[in-house]
Amino acid sequence: MSWLDEVSWADGLVPVIAQELGTGKVLMFAFMNREALQLTVDTGHAVYWSRSRNRLWHKGEESGHVQKVHEIRLDCDEDVLLITVEQVGGIACHTGRHNCFFRKLENDEWVTDQPVLKNPEDIYHHE
Repeated sequence: MSWLDEVSWADGLVPVIAQELGTGKVLMFAFMNREALQLTVDTGHAVYWSRSRNRLWHKGEESGHVQKVHEIRLDCDEDVLLITVEQVGGIACHTGRHNCFFRKLENDEWVTDQPVLKNPEDIYHHE
């Protein structure tokens, strides 16, 4: 049995939490399929499965903000991965922020409490 078989895949996917090396800050949440997890291990860079694009997504493929993987952990139920990464460029979110969790609930309203570090239009060059 392969180590990949020890992961409990739900519809072929496993949820992944990306945590920043050093700070422990949660940067983002995504999914991986078997191929993405194997590629992540083989390359040392985070590769996810994009449900919206229905394809593999090499984190940073457009922005250059790759995630260098330092550790991969499987939770006790074998159905969630926690990866510790070095976030190249300091931007994990497609909005140009450090992480994807930049809105918090205050007095029944979602409040943005993190600045845009780089304009997404300057990061993603769509033609």
